[in-house]
Amino acid sequence: MMKIGFIDYFLDNWHSKMYPGWIDEATNGEMKVTHAFALSEKEGMKPNAEWCREKGIELLGSIEAVIEACDALVVLSPNNPEYHEELARLPLQSGKPVYIDKTFAPDRETAVRLFELAEKHGTPMYSSSALRYAAEYADVEKAGIAAISCFGAGKFETYSIHQVEPIVQLMGTEAERVMWTGTDQSESMLIGFSGGRQAEIHHYGDDCPFAMALKYDNGKNRMLKIESNFFGAFIQGLTEFFRTREVKLDKQETIAIAAILENGRKAKETPYQWVELPKK
Repeated sequence: MMKIGFIDYFLDNWHSKMYPGWIDEATNGEMKVTHAFALSEKEGMKPNAEWCREKGIELLGSIEAVIEACDALVVLSPNNPEYHEELARLPLQSGKPVYIDKTFAPDRETAVRLFELAEKHGTPMYSSSALRYAAEYADVEKAGIAAISCFGAGKFETYSIHQVEPIVQLMGTEAERVMWTGTDQSESMLIGFSGGRQAEIHHYGDDCPFAMALKYDNGKNRMLKIESNFFGAFIQGLTEFFRTREVKLDKQETIAIAAILENGRKAKETPYQWVELPKK
């Protein structure tokens, strides 16, 4: 059995709650989350020790102990990416496969540092939004996309990754600038790509399904409503990575996404003005 360790900011969150069962089910028990460490407690959430007792997971006192006990590592803290560098520093020196939960990094510089650290120590590592794995994106023709408009749930700070990642997946890494166009009630942002291509994201609240409209330079268009089990596909990809140690995602996409989100937060302070993205 492959032992998987959780390393988190605090353990009582939705991802940490769901991942153990999904991993167990997807691998028929060949992989299990067995150990965990959390940097802190969070008021109003279950204490880490109680959470671990209920899950049958052993709570350890340090990141080093989790690395020693486990074969593969998941750095969680899904809503607090500002802690990812602190939580991932030792795992990325371990040589063991590491998945870092969304959102990967709070800014482009941190994203680059994390990849450089992993590469220096021969540690296979990746990060992704689960939406990347939605079946609806699998047969989308990438060539000739002129514009994309995305819609989805949640707030920009924690959920924009689920729209930006599929956009970069389809349109590439040549994002050049961003512009905030949203309001307090409906957050939105434009992303300008090379060649005059453009994408936009919209957050319309928790009841809004994820959807995407695409326009091609030949005049054709396409509408996608995301209804597939993207979390199931994500877990299949995660467990395959743990098994093979093979990273199938382009790190340049992950770095470009970090730059878009970082500058999107800056653009929010100056609505309707373009904010240039850093050159590669």
